[in-house]
Amino acid sequence: MRSLFLVLIYSIFSEAIALAYTPKPVVWTSQSRNSSESMPCGGHDIGLNVWVEQGDLLFYAQQSGWFDENNTLLKAGRWRLHFDGQPFNGTDFRQELCLDDGAVYIKGKAVKIKLWVDVLQPLVFVAISSQHTEQAVLSYESWRYRDRPLTKAACQQCSYKWLIPADCMTFADSIRAEGSQLTFTHKNREQTVFDYTVHYEHLDAIKDSLYNPIGGLMMQGEMTAPGFRFTGTGSGTYASTDYRSWNFTNNRLKKSTIQIRLSATSSSCHTPYSTLSVPSSEKRSASWWHNYWQRSWIETDGTNEEAARMVRNYELMRYLLGCNAYGQWPTKFNGGLFTFDPVYVDSAMTFTPDYRKWGGGTMTAQNQRLVYWPMLKSGDYDLLRSQLDTYLRMLPNAVARTRHYWGHDGACFTEQIENFGLPNPAEYGKHAEGSDYGLERNAWLEYEWDTVLEFCMMAQLMKQYAPQTIEEVTKYDTLISQSLRFFDEHYQWQARKLGSKALNDSGKLIIYPGSGCETYKMAYNPSSTIAALKAVASDGTELSERIPNIPLRTVDGDTCIAPAVAWARIQNVETPQLYPVWPWRIFGLGRPGLSIALNTYMKDTHALEMRSSKGWKQDNIWAACLGLTDEARRLNTEKLSDGPYRFPAFWDQGFDWAPDHNRGGAGMIGLQEMLLQETPDGQLMLFPAWPHEWNCRFRLHASNGRTVEASIQEGVINVYEMKSNK
Repeated sequence: MRSLFLVLIYSIFSEAIALAYTPKPVVWTSQSRNSSESMPCGGHDIGLNVWVEQGDLLFYAQQSGWFDENNTLLKAGRWRLHFDGQPFNGTDFRQELCLDDGAVYIKGKAVKIKLWVDVLQPLVFVAISSQHTEQAVLSYESWRYRDRPLTKAACQQCSYKWLIPADCMTFADSIRAEGSQLTFTHKNREQTVFDYTVHYEHLDAIKDSLYNPIGGLMMQGEMTAPGFRFTGTGSGTYASTDYRSWNFTNNRLKKSTIQIRLSATSSSCHTPYSTLSVPSSEKRSASWWHNYWQRSWIETDGTNEEAARMVRNYELMRYLLGCNAYGQWPTKFNGGLFTFDPVYVDSAMTFTPDYRKWGGGTMTAQNQRLVYWPMLKSGDYDLLRSQLDTYLRMLPNAVARTRHYWGHDGACFTEQIENFGLPNPAEYGKHAEGSDYGLERNAWLEYEWDTVLEFCMMAQLMKQYAPQTIEEVTKYDTLISQSLRFFDEHYQWQARKLGSKALNDSGKLIIYPGSGCETYKMAYNPSSTIAALKAVASDGTELSERIPNIPLRTVDGDTCIAPAVAWARIQNVETPQLYPVWPWRIFGLGRPGLSIALNTYMKDTHALEMRSSKGWKQDNIWAACLGLTDEARRLNTEKLSDGPYRFPAFWDQGFDWAPDHNRGGAGMIGLQEMLLQETPDGQLMLFPAWPHEWNCRFRLHASNGRTVEASIQEGVINVYEMKSNK
C-alpha cells in the first residue's frame, strides 16, 4: 500500500519554461429542470447560480456578508429574463462556464448572453445581444417582499436555531422601481441576535465594549437595465416559495448590458466605487481569472477516468473558492455563495432560498478550516486573508469573554462560533445560576477550544509559503499569541481550581477537562490539543516547555497514538488520534514515528469504525500523508467524485448542507498531499501517494516561497521548474 515514489529534492531545477495553463470549460447543451441544476459564476465576493429553465434565464445572486438581524445569510434575490420568441428552446442551446475568464455564456438561436462578476468591485454584468430585435421581460423576484415568520425548523438558517423567539421573522426588504432602475435594501434593526446572545451568555456587563457586525447593517442592491422600463409588479411561486416580481420590459431588445451592484455596510453611505466601463470590467476580470489558473494547477492526460474526474472536481472546487476572493467574510463551509432552493436538497424543507442548515453568520470551525487549508499549496493567499481577518475581528470579544468569565488572559474561541466571536446561543446550552458561564453546556462542544490553532497555523505557514507577505501577516501574531495564552493560563487556572497545583510533577500542563474534537469527551490530555499546541507554539518558549507529550497506547502489541490519556465517552465520529499526522504533521512521511502513525491508521478500532469519505471526514488526507497509495486513491476518488447535482462540484449535504464545501476542501487537501509533501527541514517529496500508472503534471506551492512544477509520465518523474517567490 506504500507509494513507490518518494523523491527528495535538494536543489533547484529549471529545465523548461512553464507553459500557460488553460482549464477546460463546463458545457451543457440542454436546459435545467430547476435551481439545483444551476451553474456557478462569481467574482470579488458575489456568487451567482445561473440556469435556463423552460426557456427563461434565471439566476440567484448572493454577496458575502449579507447577515440579517437573525444572522441568516440572505440572498440578494432572483432574476429572470424571458424572451417572447423563446430562443433557448431550440436544439442549438448551449450554456458554458468558461473557467479561464470566470464567465458564463448562454446562446440559443440568435440570442447570446454573457454573465460575469467584476473581480475588483461587487458588480454583476449581464450582457445581452441578439441578431434581431426581441421582446423581453426582465424580472427581479423577491420572497422578502413581506415579513416572514420563521418556524422552528426554518430557524436552522439563523443563529437562534431551536431557541426561536416568539416573534422571530425575516423582515421585508424595501424595494423600489422606476424607469430602468431598481433598488432594494435590507436594513437591520438595532436589536439583533447579537443582543440576545450577549444577554443569554451573561455578558451584559461588557456589552458596550463588544464588537457587533450586524446591528444596523444595511444591505443594498441597485440594478440598471438600459433599454428596459418598469411596467409593474406580478406574483408567483417558485419551488416552495411565493414571491413578488418587479418587471421591466423591452419591446425591441437587440443589445443591453444589465448592471447589478451589491453592498453591505454599517452606514447608509455607499462604498465609493470607481467608474468602470463594461469592456474594462470584461478585460480585467478575464485577466484575473487567467492569472488565477497560472498560480497553480493539476492536470492528467485523461487516460484514466478516475484520476481525470478527481482532478477536474478539484479544479471546479477551486473555482468556487475564487468567487469569494475579496470578500470581507470567508466562504461558508455549508454552501458558500451557491446554495439553492432547499426543497431540492430535502423535500421536507419547504423554506425560502435564504435557507441553509447550520446557519449563515455561525461558523463551525472544524468544518470551516477544511475550506481554507488548500489555499497554501494552491498559492491563493489573497483568498486566505478573509478567513484569518475574520478571526482577527473576533479577537477582542474572545479576549473580553475570557477575562469576564475566568479572570485570566488569552482568547477563547469556541467551535460553534458567531461572526461576532461569541458561542452560538443555542449551542451554548442552559446554565444553572452561578455555574461556569464560560463553558458551553453541550455534549458535543464542551471544552472544544483548539480549532482556532489551525487558523493560527495557516497564518504562520503563510509567512513560509509567501515570504513577500511577512510584513502584512505579522498582524496575526496577536491572534496566535492570545490563542496560545488561553490554553496556558486557563489550564493552570483549571488545575488550581480542581487541586492544589497548576502543573503536574513534570512541570507540564494538565489539560483536563479537554476534548478530542467533538468525539472524545471529558478527556485528559487529548492528543489533538497537545499536537496543536506543539505545532503552533514556538520552540524554547515557556509554553513549549509546559506542553505534555502526545499520549500513546498499545493495540495488539503495536504502539499507536491514543485519542487521550483517558476519556469519559465518545460523542461523534471524528478521529483526533490522527490529527498529529494532519494537520499538525508531527508524525508521517519523512518524520519520526511513521510506524506509530501507520499503526494508528490501520489498527485503532475506533479509527477503522469511523473511516469514511463522507462530508468533512479526512481519512483521505491521512492516507496520503502516510504514503498509503491504494487507500489515498480510493478515498480521494470517492471524496472528489461527482456530486448528485448537475454541476459536478455541488456535493450533497453530507453532515451539513449542499453544496458541501468542506467535502470539496477536504478533497483538495487530499489530492495535494498525494502529489507533494515536505519533510520538517523543507525537502520536497514528489508523488508520495500517487499511483505510478496515472500520468499527471502539477504546479503547486511549498515553503520558502517555492513553486514546484513536476510530472509523472509512464512511471518516470520529471521536475520542470522549482523557483523561489522571495
